[in-house]
Amino acid sequence: MLLETTITPLTQLGAAGIMGGLWVWERGLSSRRERELNEAHSKLMAQREALAEFMDIARQNARIIERFDQTQERLARAVDSLTERLGDRHDPALRRSG
Repeated sequence: MLLETTITPLTQLGAAGIMGGLWVWERGLSSRRERELNEAHSKLMAQREALAEFMDIARQNARIIERFDQTQERLARAVDSLTERLGDRHDPALRRSG
């Protein structure tokens, strides 16, 4: 059955016809592969853009956390300093002699 339906008609085309058929078949496969590669490239570029945005946000968050930490440190030092000054005034045991 395969011989009658596929191979026999191909042999009637001759060598040039078979080569032409193979060329058309190869071009179809190449075209499909090219579309697949373009789609994959587009997806990768979209992921790259998303990753760049994510990294930008992560850097911004790191800067914000660093500033927050610095503010907390300054606030803690200010509270410690204020506590020392208020403690010296209100606790007779902590008052300096002099």
